[in-house]
Amino acid sequence: MLHFRQMKTLQKFASVHADIHNHFSLERHLISRQAYKERRSAALAEWQVLVS
Repeated sequence: MLHFRQMKTLQKFASVHADIHNHFSLERHLISRQAYKERRSAALAEWQVLVS
């Protein structure tokens, strides 16, 4: 995290990153690995369609 010049910027980045991570981390501990991988692949495919 050395590329952040101010602590405030680093804190803002960490806060936004945590929100996004929590949004896509759908109760990982409650589902099987196979189900998690399928959901992750579906989410990635949907995201790629939206971006393109």
